[in-house]
Amino acid sequence: MNSNLHKTLVVEVRAGVTDRFPVLAHLSYTPDDPFAVTVVFSHDGRVLARWRLDRDMLLEGLRRPVGCGDVRLRPEDRGAARELRMDFLGEAHADGSRHHAVVFVWAEAVGEFLTETHRMVAPGSEQVRVDDFLADVLAGS
Repeated sequence: MNSNLHKTLVVEVRAGVTDRFPVLAHLSYTPDDPFAVTVVFSHDGRVLARWRLDRDMLLEGLRRPVGCGDVRLRPEDRGAARELRMDFLGEAHADGSRHHAVVFVWAEAVGEFLTETHRMVAPGSEQVRVDDFLADVLAGS
């Protein structure tokens, strides 16, 4: 049995006020890190960004606006399709403003991915191996 879950989606990054362009989003989940979903955005074979997102926050973002830090999620309706809007805030510019990326992903695809993660590790049954984590930290890895 494969202990890791991977899914690649075509998502849209907002450019300007209304324009969007497609990029790939590679979602991955492993029971070894049961609270996180990793998303790697790529275009033309180059990694644009990598984010570790809270699995519960992703699920909640499909239903209502969540987040108040560097990652903010909210559902949006786009005609016949429901989307998950993902706002990512990055490093600060010299003028004090911050890099800001807005990504739109088909909500149903994210929901299906999260359903698969819940089959692997049911919500509430996540376990963190604190001893292993501390050993890694103390070993400097």
